[in-house]
Amino acid sequence: MPYVSKRGRRPDEYASKSSHVHVIRDPSVQEFLANCILPKQADQVDLDEHCAILFQPVTPNPIHHIIAIDGGYTEVPVRIEFPSATICFFQIGALIFSVADLDTLDETPFIDPEDISKLRQIQRLKFTLPVRNITLNGETSFRKSVRQAIHTFFRQSLDDMLLIDTLKWFVFEEYAAQLDEWMLATCPLCDSTHIPLKRAAMTRDYSFVCPKCRGEILLTDVFRLHEAIDEELGAGGVLGYVITTVEQMVLVHLIRLILRTKPSLLQHILFIKDGPLAFFGQTANMHKPMRQLVNFLFDHYDLNLAGLEKTGPFVEHADEISSRLKEGSILILDNDYIYKYIVPGKADPSNPYGRTTYYGNKVIFKTPTQRMHVITLPTRQILTHPQEGDFYNLQVILTNVEKLKCDMYDDALIPVAMVNKLVSLANHPSARILQKFAISSIQR
Repeated sequence: MPYVSKRGRRPDEYASKSSHVHVIRDPSVQEFLANCILPKQADQVDLDEHCAILFQPVTPNPIHHIIAIDGGYTEVPVRIEFPSATICFFQIGALIFSVADLDTLDETPFIDPEDISKLRQIQRLKFTLPVRNITLNGETSFRKSVRQAIHTFFRQSLDDMLLIDTLKWFVFEEYAAQLDEWMLATCPLCDSTHIPLKRAAMTRDYSFVCPKCRGEILLTDVFRLHEAIDEELGAGGVLGYVITTVEQMVLVHLIRLILRTKPSLLQHILFIKDGPLAFFGQTANMHKPMRQLVNFLFDHYDLNLAGLEKTGPFVEHADEISSRLKEGSILILDNDYIYKYIVPGKADPSNPYGRTTYYGNKVIFKTPTQRMHVITLPTRQILTHPQEGDFYNLQVILTNVEKLKCDMYDDALIPVAMVNKLVSLANHPSARILQKFAISSIQR
């Protein structure tokens, strides 16, 4: 790493202009590059080996409402000079969209969610997280401050139910035969491993006592975010995991709310999540209870759920093969296809793609109007070679995805574009305004 100017009296140290010669001439570097394999291009993809199935619109449409969930966040510095400090603002939103109203709308090139009366906002959720060199009053460390901020957010009420109570309902599977304990990988205080969190021992504050150090473990520690928080480097590495986890906990909360009020509504609602149906990084262990909930709903009620991807290697691959896929085709992605054409590696029958993160499998859907969508749909178990019958309500879900077409962006869907407008935080002017707000509000 180069030296940087601290006081402006001396220049920054710049990188060498000729050191690349030593890298180019190094035999080990040359050998490494010779062994590298790039992803196959569209003309190298053999679609005949992976036959697409036909899209068949379902009539009458059993879906009456569509709920889209998305979140956004932005980091802002609240002190630039040493010691620098950073904070992060999060916003998560959910929208409910009537299919009957949608059927009366033409394709819309411009969308303003605030001006469309046929769209009803459920709620915006906001919370703030310290990222670097910020602690909360009463907390003795940065890690404890981040943990407490997450726990406090989950203690808020959404539609007369606490999010943290939904987390308890989710983790201990209170919707079915209750689990007596959850095995926490590590204690956030003493780093002891395999800590049993007894459901009966949970306090009214949704906390537990570590049997090793007698310290307080919070229910939200089941996300294991504390494992990636560093007192010196901060919590910047967990922000993406936080937003995807909270989005899916809001989804679980809405499902629980429907089950408590009118379970029969589930068969008439399509949930759309922005991004794949998966938990990543430190929160990956949450895919197991999520799959348990999915299977419970498949067995006793109904579930229409789709994760729509807008970026990433799968979306790029779908765009590459678009011209070679017929309109109204559904390409089910199995292990062989994913590792041969999209993700570097070799397919392993005993190790399905996404085994430790996903609670569904992916398909590429080319609509009759030539729009391309990469969609994750929940499955009972992660499969190496999923078939059409492994996806519950496949044609019903895709019928409604096709209805949601929007010309505002490439391959866009109306509710996803709308909810993103409601919760996304732009660098300009949102980040600058939030920065000034945070600086003026934080006690110095």
